[in-house]
Amino acid sequence: MMEERLRAEEARIRAAYARRRQDERYAWSNPGHLFMVQDLERRLLRLLRQRSVLPLRDKRILEIGCGVGHWLREFVKWGANPAAVAGVDLLRDRIAAAKRLCPNGTQVFPCGAAALPFPDAEFDIVGQFTVFTSILDSDLKRRVAGEMMRVLKPGGCVLWYDFHVGNPHNPDVRAVGRREIADLFQGCSIALWRVTLAPPIARFVAPRSWLLCTLLDGIPLLRTHYLGVIRKP
Repeated sequence: MMEERLRAEEARIRAAYARRRQDERYAWSNPGHLFMVQDLERRLLRLLRQRSVLPLRDKRILEIGCGVGHWLREFVKWGANPAAVAGVDLLRDRIAAAKRLCPNGTQVFPCGAAALPFPDAEFDIVGQFTVFTSILDSDLKRRVAGEMMRVLKPGGCVLWYDFHVGNPHNPDVRAVGRREIADLFQGCSIALWRVTLAPPIARFVAPRSWLLCTLLDGIPLLRTHYLGVIRKP
């Protein structure tokens, strides 16, 4: 019964993401989306530097829910060896796009994160970008978190980026707060920071004033996501 429920949850997630394929809110031509992604890139690079994760050239990196491979390509751009970077995703068409777009050597697999096709302690870094908020089943969340810990080397880190403020207009997602993160990764050192100007504000303001968007982003109460490092003992 448990396995059937988990497979049903994965099917629900596939369907939810399939409906978003033509969503113009996530187009690079959308100033609000561009503002949020560039802001995240700056903060993520600063975090990697401050936490002594850089340089990436000798790191093995995995992203769960890699989509078409945006962050895989960013890791390579930041110095990672393409052959040391891997990703998994539930949607086969996104994996096909990732294979087409990512540098030669990058490994991508069409599978869920509840049963990762990698040996124990394989990676220095495991990243997740807005994956856990898409999982509504608590048992599947625990299964995915357990797999992330399994494939992570001792002393390695999870890069966490997900929203902690709920979206009442989207029944396919659910916010994940500090307490739930601590429960999912028990025994780990967890450091989280509030980032990302609330997407509705960013999408409205960025086309009109990049400066105003930057000023509003400086107000912590208007930030809807957590960016963090979860360190395995």
